[in-house]
Amino acid sequence: MTLSSMVVSRDWQEVSVLECILGGLHIGVDVESEPERARAKLAKSKIDALIVDCDLSGTTNFLRNLQTHQPNSVPLVIVSGSSGRKRLATSGAAFVFEKPISVEQAVHTLSAARNMIMNGRLRYHRQALDVPVTLLCGSKQKVQAELVNLSQGGIGVLVDGPLRADKLQVSFTLPRTGRTVKFRGEVAWTDQVGHAGIRFVGAGNKAKKDLQLWLEQQFFVGRD
Repeated sequence: MTLSSMVVSRDWQEVSVLECILGGLHIGVDVESEPERARAKLAKSKIDALIVDCDLSGTTNFLRNLQTHQPNSVPLVIVSGSSGRKRLATSGAAFVFEKPISVEQAVHTLSAARNMIMNGRLRYHRQALDVPVTLLCGSKQKVQAELVNLSQGGIGVLVDGPLRADKLQVSFTLPRTGRTVKFRGEVAWTDQVGHAGIRFVGAGNKAKKDLQLWLEQQFFVGRD
């Protein structure tokens, strides 16, 4: 399963550029040339990104309606010239780029949008697991535990006995990658039967990136 987008435009030359770039980013594209039909589609289905060509008649009302009824959408707005930026100040546009579309600019903008969308998707995503995890409590005590779920912000574990430290280091191998990641963590909660939640409080950039990419892959695999 890919992310989804809608392009509201009749400028087929620009649309073809966007379709190529979005396809390369694994974002599906639905093209609609009429704002009213686009509004009807949006009322029935959820998309991840909306790209609106402000040269198209009716887009001012379309964006105003979108902001009122779908405030959580992520519009990427194409403007016809620099003067168009002023009237978009209150449109709710997360990203803006001008026509004619520069491929370099579009790749940069759409990549940034995709990252923002994925961060939002993964913020509340927990991946169920059953793999070993090592918890280093202080400088000496190592605790072997079972990692039962994983997110960008932390892990859920099952341990044989209570955790004796509030702060610890977490080390585990991402399944099917062979890559071991390490995070500094703090115990967020525990119960009486060995379950605990550990919140990540620090890690190297590589560990964060490895985790982000792995979670993203699992997110899509789980929805195919």
